[in-house]
Amino acid sequence: MPADLAVIGLGHLGLPLAQAAVAAGIPTVGYKTGPEGGSLTAAELRRMLSGGFRTTTNPAELGRVRTAVICAPTPRGAAGALELSQVEAAARTLAARLRPHTTVILESPVHPGTTEEFLRPLLEEGSGLRAGRDFHLAYSPSRVDPGNRDFGSANTPKVIGGLTPACTESAAAFYGRLTDKVVRARGPREAETVQLLETNYRHVNIALVNEMAVLCNDLGVDLWDVIRCAETKPFGFQAFRPGPGVGGHAVPRT
Repeated sequence: MPADLAVIGLGHLGLPLAQAAVAAGIPTVGYKTGPEGGSLTAAELRRMLSGGFRTTTNPAELGRVRTAVICAPTPRGAAGALELSQVEAAARTLAARLRPHTTVILESPVHPGTTEEFLRPLLEEGSGLRAGRDFHLAYSPSRVDPGNRDFGSANTPKVIGGLTPACTESAAAFYGRLTDKVVRARGPREAETVQLLETNYRHVNIALVNEMAVLCNDLGVDLWDVIRCAETKPFGFQAFRPGPGVGGHAVPRT
């Protein structure tokens, strides 16, 4: 059966997306971009394979799908900047096979402006097509939270920002098959900045509670009791708990 969706990159972002798509009955092919950190249990793998999922290293398969989602990793380089080489490689590979009317979505963690200023030119130059006219282009920040048993793809709203209103609606039609709620941003930059805000919010508050842990230790105060009491406030407060630090695979921090 020809795949309807190509997930490019099968790491921490791409693999959960592929799982959700297969569970929704979407014929899905996973395109490997290199060594990737995603993993499945034997039972999860069996369910995906029985649902028609398959992996490939054949780039020709990318030209046969209606939707392609780039989930290539963007690790931080030595200078601290996001490394986009794997996104670039994925874009060039896809562009060489890109057909008119395909919907291309970027989910990799990136800085605002990347979809329009970096990805769009690669796709247009490599395909000879124009984004917004010949194919749809959008950004959707990943909201994967590994290990979270309460919130997954189906009950976590998906933010989408397309290059044009038609691009947004095409991406919304795809994600609407995976999630209960789709949230439309004004454009790709707004959608990219959503992830920037979400990750920085989490980082700032984890850093704050870690500093509170140091302070409470010096003062002989039970921080866990402080948090227990503070989180009873019904407004203006969300509890965070101290840990070894902050980090993650989807962290385009400032």
